[in-house]
Amino acid sequence: MGCQKRINRALQHALHLPLNTGSRYIIISDCHRGEGTTYDNFLKNQHLYVAALRHYLNHGFFYLELGDGEELWENRSMERICNYHEDVYRLLECFDRQNRMIRLYGNHNMELKDRLPEALILDNREGGSDVCMIHGHQADFFNSVCWKLSRFLVRYLWKPLERSGVNDPTSAARNYNKAARYENCLTEWTKEHGAYLAAGHSHRPRLPADGEEEAKYLNAGSCVHPGCITAIELEGMRFTLVKWLTGTRPDMTLYVSREILAGPVPIH
Repeated sequence: MGCQKRINRALQHALHLPLNTGSRYIIISDCHRGEGTTYDNFLKNQHLYVAALRHYLNHGFFYLELGDGEELWENRSMERICNYHEDVYRLLECFDRQNRMIRLYGNHNMELKDRLPEALILDNREGGSDVCMIHGHQADFFNSVCWKLSRFLVRYLWKPLERSGVNDPTSAARNYNKAARYENCLTEWTKEHGAYLAAGHSHRPRLPADGEEEAKYLNAGSCVHPGCITAIELEGMRFTLVKWLTGTRPDMTLYVSREILAGPVPIH
């Protein structure tokens, strides 16, 4: 089965939410929360993520997480991840209690597929294109169809080699050619279906340029970038790609800031 068919199959069973001028959605992907060890890539940006979550919680946003929230290839215990990042899961619980959260599963937390949905569609009530959402591993044969083999290699081969600076060549986030093929698949899907397609997986944030009618692929990036996390805000029928990072004031105190990377871009 080709990547286009795997995407279509995922979207056949998608959850649906409304999209209109009053909608406020924050789209985040690829947190890769771990157990707080040296392998926990989320740990260095946890303070940025918590600050961003508090902002979106207080400003009425609906939280959408597009997969790989937990790193269950390198770690085996969901309980230990939740215990170590207790402050994060308390905030997520606040969103959940207010019915303002949907989390999708990705390849690195595929073990949660019985608890989490695979896809989501925002139904455009204003007459424009719908916004479809997946993690994106569906466009990656090795990390979807062969995910158990990929997990084995990450857990027992690439994890120990990571300390020596060896990158996993099977990862779309660390292999440029693989990422380019992945992005081409998702872009071609949007051209064929005329809908937006938001994903993660490659860790490469992207927003379509204003007026880019054909290619409607967008990517939330990740929460494991060096020194920042990225996200897509959907508010007032416009996409804005932002990053959260640490800044320094003249008096040498640190603060968390939000910067716009691209947009806002109106939904057509």
